[in-house]
Amino acid sequence: MSINWHPGHMVTARKKAAETMEKTDIVIEVLDARLPEASSNPVIKDLRLHRQRPCLKILNKADLADPAATQAWIDFYNQQPGVKAVALSCKKASDTVKVPKLCLAIASHRGTNLKPLRMMIMGVPNVGKSTLMNALVKRRIAAVGNEPAVTKNQQSHDLSDSMTLVDTPGLMWPKIEHDSDGYMLAASHSIGRNAVIDEDVAEFLANLLLARYPSLLVARYGLSVEGLDGVGVIEMVAKRRGFRVKGGDLDIEKAALALLTDYRTGALGRISLETPGSRSDMLAAHLSRKTSSSKEDKQAKAEVETNE
Repeated sequence: MSINWHPGHMVTARKKAAETMEKTDIVIEVLDARLPEASSNPVIKDLRLHRQRPCLKILNKADLADPAATQAWIDFYNQQPGVKAVALSCKKASDTVKVPKLCLAIASHRGTNLKPLRMMIMGVPNVGKSTLMNALVKRRIAAVGNEPAVTKNQQSHDLSDSMTLVDTPGLMWPKIEHDSDGYMLAASHSIGRNAVIDEDVAEFLANLLLARYPSLLVARYGLSVEGLDGVGVIEMVAKRRGFRVKGGDLDIEKAALALLTDYRTGALGRISLETPGSRSDMLAAHLSRKTSSSKEDKQAKAEVETNE
Protein backbone atom coordinates (compact mmCIF):
# COMPACT_ATOMS: atom_id res chain seq x y z
CA MET A 1 0.00 0.00 0.00
CA SER A 2 1.32 3.44 -0.96
CA ILE A 3 0.96 6.25 1.59
CA ASN A 4 0.37 9.83 0.47
CA TRP A 5 -0.94 12.78 2.45
CA HIS A 6 -1.24 16.31 1.06
CA PRO A 7 -4.00 18.37 2.77
CA GLY A 8 -5.32 21.37 0.84
CA HIS A 9 -3.74 24.01 3.07
CA MET A 10 -0.29 22.76 2.05
CA VAL A 11 -0.80 23.97 -1.53
CA THR A 12 -1.26 27.52 -0.24
CA ALA A 13 1.60 27.08 2.22
CA ARG A 14 3.95 26.08 -0.59
CA LYS A 15 3.08 29.17 -2.64
CA LYS A 16 3.60 31.40 0.37
CA ALA A 17 6.92 29.71 1.16
CA ALA A 18 8.12 30.34 -2.40
CA GLU A 19 7.32 34.04 -1.99
CA THR A 20 9.05 34.27 1.38
CA MET A 21 12.13 32.41 0.09
CA GLU A 22 12.96 35.42 -2.08
CA LYS A 23 13.52 37.50 1.08
CA THR A 24 15.23 34.74 3.07
CA ASP A 25 18.98 34.43 3.68
CA ILE A 26 19.10 30.90 5.04
CA VAL A 27 16.73 27.96 5.30
CA ILE A 28 16.61 26.03 8.56
CA GLU A 29 15.31 22.61 7.53
CA VAL A 30 14.21 20.54 10.51
CA LEU A 31 14.48 16.79 9.91
CA ASP A 32 13.66 13.78 12.05
CA ALA A 33 17.05 12.34 13.03
CA ARG A 34 15.60 8.82 12.88
CA LEU A 35 14.77 9.18 9.16
CA PRO A 36 16.59 12.23 7.79
CA GLU A 37 16.16 11.64 4.06
CA ALA A 38 12.65 10.21 4.30
CA SER A 39 11.68 13.36 6.23
CA SER A 40 13.44 15.71 3.80
CA ASN A 41 10.86 17.30 1.53
CA PRO A 42 12.16 17.56 -2.09
CA VAL A 43 9.93 20.63 -2.56
CA ILE A 44 11.96 22.49 0.07
CA LYS A 45 15.19 21.61 -1.70
CA ASP A 46 13.78 22.80 -5.04
CA LEU A 47 12.60 26.11 -3.54
CA ARG A 48 15.88 26.94 -1.84
CA LEU A 49 18.07 25.88 -4.77
CA HIS A 50 15.96 27.98 -7.12
CA ARG A 51 16.85 31.01 -4.98
CA GLN A 52 20.37 29.68 -4.24
CA ARG A 53 19.84 29.75 -0.49
CA PRO A 54 22.13 27.86 1.92
CA CYS A 55 20.63 25.38 4.35
CA LEU A 56 21.16 24.47 7.99
CA LYS A 57 19.83 20.94 8.37
CA ILE A 58 18.81 20.23 11.94
CA LEU A 59 18.51 16.54 12.76
CA ASN A 60 15.98 16.96 15.54
CA LYS A 61 15.02 14.26 18.06
CA ALA A 62 18.64 13.11 18.00
CA ASP A 63 18.13 11.85 21.56
CA LEU A 64 15.73 9.23 20.11
CA ALA A 65 17.97 8.17 17.20
CA ASP A 66 20.84 5.69 16.96
CA PRO A 67 23.98 7.82 17.58
CA ALA A 68 26.11 5.93 15.04
CA ALA A 69 23.50 6.39 12.30
CA THR A 70 23.10 10.08 13.18
CA GLN A 71 26.83 10.70 12.87
CA ALA A 72 26.82 8.97 9.49
CA TRP A 73 24.05 11.33 8.34
CA ILE A 74 25.89 14.40 9.65
CA ASP A 75 28.97 13.38 7.65
CA PHE A 76 26.77 12.69 4.60
CA TYR A 77 25.08 16.11 4.64
CA ASN A 78 28.20 18.10 5.45
CA GLN A 79 29.71 16.92 2.17
CA GLN A 80 26.93 18.67 0.23
CA PRO A 81 27.58 22.22 -1.07
CA GLY A 82 25.73 24.97 0.74
CA VAL A 83 24.66 22.65 3.55
CA LYS A 84 25.60 22.48 7.23
CA ALA A 85 24.12 19.71 9.37
CA VAL A 86 23.85 19.40 13.14
CA ALA A 87 22.12 16.95 15.46
CA LEU A 88 20.20 18.24 18.46
CA SER A 89 16.95 18.17 20.40
CA CYS A 90 14.70 21.18 19.93
CA LYS A 91 13.36 20.55 23.45
CA LYS A 92 16.76 21.36 24.99
CA ALA A 93 17.53 25.04 25.46
CA SER A 94 21.26 24.30 25.45
CA ASP A 95 20.85 22.88 21.94
CA THR A 96 18.54 25.48 20.40
CA VAL A 97 20.67 28.42 21.56
CA LYS A 98 23.31 27.27 19.05
CA VAL A 99 21.03 27.69 16.03
CA PRO A 100 21.30 31.49 15.41
CA LYS A 101 25.10 31.34 15.76
CA LEU A 102 25.27 28.50 13.24
CA CYS A 103 23.11 30.49 10.81
CA LEU A 104 25.32 33.57 11.23
CA ALA A 105 28.39 31.49 10.45
CA ILE A 106 26.79 30.31 7.20
CA ALA A 107 25.38 33.70 6.12
CA SER A 108 28.18 35.88 7.48
CA HIS A 109 27.29 38.76 5.15
CA ARG A 110 24.10 39.35 7.19
CA GLY A 111 23.34 39.88 10.87
CA THR A 112 23.57 43.64 11.40
CA ASN A 113 20.96 46.31 12.12
CA LEU A 114 21.19 47.44 8.50
CA LYS A 115 21.14 43.91 7.11
CA PRO A 116 19.28 41.62 9.55
CA LEU A 117 19.75 37.88 9.14
CA ARG A 118 16.49 36.50 7.72
CA MET A 119 15.93 32.83 8.60
CA MET A 120 13.06 30.54 7.61
CA ILE A 121 12.19 27.29 9.40
CA MET A 122 10.88 24.55 7.10
CA GLY A 123 10.18 20.82 7.27
CA VAL A 124 7.53 18.13 7.10
CA PRO A 125 4.80 18.03 9.76
CA ASN A 126 5.56 17.05 13.34
CA VAL A 127 9.36 17.20 13.19
CA GLY A 128 9.68 19.98 15.78
CA LYS A 129 9.58 23.26 13.82
CA SER A 130 7.19 24.97 16.21
CA THR A 131 9.11 23.68 19.23
CA LEU A 132 12.26 25.24 17.76
CA MET A 133 10.44 28.49 17.01
CA ASN A 134 9.15 28.76 20.58
CA ALA A 135 12.60 28.03 21.99
CA LEU A 136 14.29 30.68 19.85
CA VAL A 137 11.65 33.35 20.55
CA LYS A 138 11.65 32.28 24.23
CA ARG A 139 7.89 32.18 24.51
CA ARG A 140 5.03 30.07 23.20
CA ILE A 141 3.99 31.71 19.96
CA ALA A 142 3.60 28.60 17.80
CA ALA A 143 1.11 25.83 18.55
CA VAL A 144 2.66 22.46 19.39
CA GLY A 145 0.62 19.26 19.27
CA ASN A 146 0.82 15.50 19.03
CA GLU A 147 -0.94 15.46 15.67
CA PRO A 148 0.85 16.56 12.48
CA ALA A 149 -0.06 19.78 10.63
CA VAL A 150 -0.93 21.87 13.70
CA THR A 151 0.66 24.99 12.17
CA LYS A 152 -1.22 26.17 9.08
CA ASN A 153 0.05 29.75 8.61
CA GLN A 154 3.43 31.47 8.46
CA GLN A 155 4.58 33.42 11.50
CA SER A 156 7.37 36.00 11.51
CA HIS A 157 9.19 37.27 14.61
CA ASP A 158 12.23 39.39 15.39
CA LEU A 159 14.79 37.62 17.56
CA SER A 160 16.73 40.88 17.81
CA ASP A 161 17.43 44.03 15.81
CA SER A 162 19.71 41.94 13.60
CA MET A 163 17.75 38.67 13.25
CA THR A 164 14.28 37.71 12.02
CA LEU A 165 12.72 34.26 11.90
CA VAL A 166 9.80 32.87 9.90
CA ASP A 167 8.06 29.65 10.93
CA THR A 168 6.22 27.83 8.13
CA PRO A 169 3.51 25.13 8.16
CA GLY A 170 4.65 21.54 7.76
CA LEU A 171 4.91 20.74 4.06
CA MET A 172 4.43 17.37 2.42
CA TRP A 173 4.89 16.78 -1.29
CA PRO A 174 2.06 15.60 -3.59
CA LYS A 175 3.40 12.09 -4.22
CA ILE A 176 5.80 10.08 -2.05
CA GLU A 177 7.86 8.16 -4.59
CA HIS A 178 9.18 5.43 -2.32
CA ASP A 179 6.72 3.33 -0.31
CA SER A 180 9.21 2.85 2.52
CA ASP A 181 9.44 6.64 2.96
CA GLY A 182 5.69 6.83 3.45
CA TYR A 183 5.80 4.09 6.06
CA MET A 184 8.73 5.65 7.90
CA LEU A 185 6.96 9.02 7.98
CA ALA A 186 3.76 7.38 9.18
CA ALA A 187 5.59 5.39 11.87
CA SER A 188 7.15 8.63 13.10
CA HIS A 189 3.77 10.40 13.11
CA SER A 190 4.49 12.93 10.36
CA ILE A 191 1.40 11.79 8.42
CA GLY A 192 -2.16 12.14 9.67
CA ARG A 193 -3.75 8.94 10.97
CA ASN A 194 -6.67 9.38 8.58
CA ALA A 195 -4.28 8.57 5.72
CA VAL A 196 -2.82 5.35 7.14
CA ILE A 197 -3.75 2.02 8.69
CA ASP A 198 -1.93 1.66 12.00
CA GLU A 199 -1.66 -2.12 11.71
CA ASP A 200 0.11 -1.88 8.33
CA VAL A 201 2.51 0.80 9.58
CA ALA A 202 3.25 -1.17 12.75
CA GLU A 203 3.94 -4.30 10.68
CA PHE A 204 6.45 -2.34 8.56
CA LEU A 205 8.09 -0.97 11.70
CA ALA A 206 8.19 -4.40 13.36
CA ASN A 207 9.89 -5.99 10.35
CA LEU A 208 12.49 -3.21 10.30
CA LEU A 209 13.13 -3.62 14.03
CA LEU A 210 13.51 -7.38 13.62
CA ALA A 211 16.17 -6.78 10.98
CA ARG A 212 18.12 -4.06 12.81
CA TYR A 213 17.19 -3.87 16.49
CA PRO A 214 15.83 -7.27 17.62
CA SER A 215 17.49 -6.93 21.03
CA LEU A 216 15.45 -3.79 21.75
CA LEU A 217 12.22 -5.71 21.11
CA VAL A 218 13.36 -8.46 23.48
CA ALA A 219 14.35 -5.92 26.14
CA ARG A 220 11.08 -4.01 25.89
CA TYR A 221 8.61 -6.90 25.77
CA GLY A 222 10.53 -9.64 27.56
CA LEU A 223 9.87 -12.36 24.99
CA SER A 224 11.96 -14.03 22.29
CA VAL A 225 11.47 -12.76 18.76
CA GLU A 226 13.15 -15.72 17.09
CA GLY A 227 11.15 -16.94 14.11
CA LEU A 228 8.71 -14.02 14.22
CA ASP A 229 7.72 -11.72 11.38
CA GLY A 230 6.15 -8.29 11.70
CA VAL A 231 2.66 -9.62 12.34
CA GLY A 232 4.07 -12.01 14.92
CA VAL A 233 5.69 -9.14 16.79
CA ILE A 234 2.38 -7.27 16.99
CA GLU A 235 0.67 -10.41 18.25
CA MET A 236 3.45 -10.80 20.81
CA VAL A 237 2.83 -7.25 22.04
CA ALA A 238 -0.89 -7.97 22.32
CA LYS A 239 -0.26 -11.11 24.38
CA ARG A 240 2.35 -9.43 26.56
CA ARG A 241 0.12 -6.44 27.29
CA GLY A 242 -3.08 -8.45 27.60
CA PHE A 243 -4.78 -6.62 24.73
CA ARG A 244 -7.92 -8.57 23.81
CA VAL A 245 -11.26 -7.71 22.29
CA LYS A 246 -14.60 -8.95 23.49
CA GLY A 247 -14.66 -12.71 22.94
CA GLY A 248 -10.98 -13.19 23.78
CA ASP A 249 -9.26 -12.61 20.44
CA LEU A 250 -6.10 -10.50 20.35
CA ASP A 251 -6.67 -6.77 19.93
CA ILE A 252 -4.25 -6.26 17.05
CA GLU A 253 -5.24 -2.62 16.48
CA LYS A 254 -4.44 -1.66 20.06
CA ALA A 255 -1.18 -3.63 20.02
CA ALA A 256 -0.11 -1.95 16.76
CA LEU A 257 -0.67 1.49 18.25
CA ALA A 258 1.22 0.47 21.40
CA LEU A 259 4.24 -0.58 19.33
CA LEU A 260 4.15 2.68 17.36
CA THR A 261 3.86 4.70 20.57
CA ASP A 262 6.80 2.87 22.14
CA TYR A 263 8.90 3.76 19.09
CA ARG A 264 7.72 7.37 18.88
CA THR A 265 8.36 8.12 22.55
CA GLY A 266 11.72 6.37 22.69
CA ALA A 267 10.48 3.69 25.08
CA LEU A 268 11.94 1.04 22.74
CA GLY A 269 15.35 2.69 22.78
CA ARG A 270 17.38 4.79 20.35
CA ILE A 271 16.39 3.73 16.84
CA SER A 272 17.16 4.99 13.34
CA LEU A 273 14.94 3.76 10.54
CA GLU A 274 17.50 4.51 7.83
CA THR A 275 21.20 5.12 7.33
CA PRO A 276 23.06 6.56 4.33
CA GLY A 277 23.95 2.97 3.44
CA SER A 278 20.41 1.61 3.66
CA ARG A 279 19.18 4.65 1.72
CA SER A 280 21.66 4.00 -1.04
CA ASP A 281 20.64 0.33 -1.22
CA MET A 282 16.95 1.26 -1.38
CA LEU A 283 17.51 3.75 -4.20
CA ALA A 284 19.64 1.24 -6.14
CA ALA A 285 16.92 -1.40 -5.81
CA HIS A 286 14.29 1.12 -6.90
CA LEU A 287 16.32 2.08 -9.98
CA SER A 288 16.84 -1.58 -10.84
CA ARG A 289 13.09 -2.24 -10.67
CA LYS A 290 12.36 0.79 -12.85
CA THR A 291 14.96 -0.26 -15.42
CA SER A 292 13.64 -3.82 -15.47
CA SER A 293 10.06 -2.61 -15.82
CA SER A 294 11.03 -0.27 -18.64
CA LYS A 295 12.76 -3.08 -20.52
CA GLU A 296 9.72 -5.33 -20.09
CA ASP A 297 7.41 -2.57 -21.36
CA LYS A 298 9.59 -1.99 -24.43
CA GLN A 299 9.77 -5.71 -25.11
CA ALA A 300 6.01 -6.10 -24.81
CA LYS A 301 5.47 -3.13 -27.13
CA ALA A 302 7.89 -4.58 -29.68
CA GLU A 303 6.08 -7.91 -29.59
CA VAL A 304 2.73 -6.22 -30.18
CA GLU A 305 4.13 -4.24 -33.12
CA THR A 306 5.65 -7.44 -34.59
CA ASN A 307 2.35 -9.30 -34.32
CA GLU A 308 0.54 -6.44 -36.02
